[in-house]
Amino acid sequence: MQKRILGKHGPAVSALGLGCMGMSDFYGDRDNAESVATLQAALDDGVTMLDTADMYGTGQNEELIGGVLQDRRAGVFLATKFGIVRDPANPQVRGISGRPEYVRSACDASLRRLGVDVIDLYYQHRVDPTVPIEETVGAMAELVRVGKVRHLGLSEAGAATIRRAHQVHPITALQMEYSLWSRDAEEEVLPVCRELGIGFVAYSPLGRGFLTGQIKKFEDLAADDYRRSSPRFQGDNFARNLELVRHIEEIAARKGCLPGQLALAWVLAQGDDIIPIPGTKRRKYLQENLGALDVALTAAELTEINSFFPAGAATGTRYPTAMMAAIGR
Repeated sequence: MQKRILGKHGPAVSALGLGCMGMSDFYGDRDNAESVATLQAALDDGVTMLDTADMYGTGQNEELIGGVLQDRRAGVFLATKFGIVRDPANPQVRGISGRPEYVRSACDASLRRLGVDVIDLYYQHRVDPTVPIEETVGAMAELVRVGKVRHLGLSEAGAATIRRAHQVHPITALQMEYSLWSRDAEEEVLPVCRELGIGFVAYSPLGRGFLTGQIKKFEDLAADDYRRSSPRFQGDNFARNLELVRHIEEIAARKGCLPGQLALAWVLAQGDDIIPIPGTKRRKYLQENLGALDVALTAAELTEINSFFPAGAATGTRYPTAMMAAIGR
């Protein structure tokens, strides 16, 4: 397994991590047995970075991973998040909290569900606009001091917030959606991370599966699939974005790889400080994703890809309006 350094002074982790959200939430039916088998296969293949959050399945995703880690904790770089608060009785209702007391209680709850003594990387999932970032990160730093957390991270934070947070305690990683059709990070966030020596973790590097070419029509999505509410998957947006994917399919066919592997290889080629964490709950797709590590894109191929998929090429915002308001703070 290829390795990459998480930030200027961070640990070495697998060049591809595994996003675990879909195993418990948002993307249709669950299959815990297959998800456990996928986690085991990922670890067998040298994937060391597992990414979860307390809000995925309202804690059930952490419990799922915790069961696997009981026998396989050594060598795993475990990342989880706090900050998006869901009502267990009505998971559609959610808020954001960065209050210091909530930081502490959320960490203790995650440690219990995961069945571990320490979390390797603890992210604030979304910035709470009602709490100064200095107070939230101060509470997170205390978790490091008492040995409950090793490294701190932020998710979908704005450039100015990242700078302020980094002054309170070193931020090891910034997580943000990044792919061929979500290149917002290139404007401010990625340059700031590189200036400060913060690692960049790219979630949804396959465009929530759209860039694999396997989603041909809206009806391919399960009735309870989150993507049905995503603007990029709706109406004319879907059709226009599908045209972009056809270019990926054409280049992948010439390259002798799958479209998703090409899309992942593009993310990997944007810098050794970027660690994509494609999510899957099936062993088949895990193996396909890992195959991207063997796809080397030439300068000419990167230029061709960028020519038809420049920043801003995708039609539609990456989240519904209400959720867009919570990013980039």
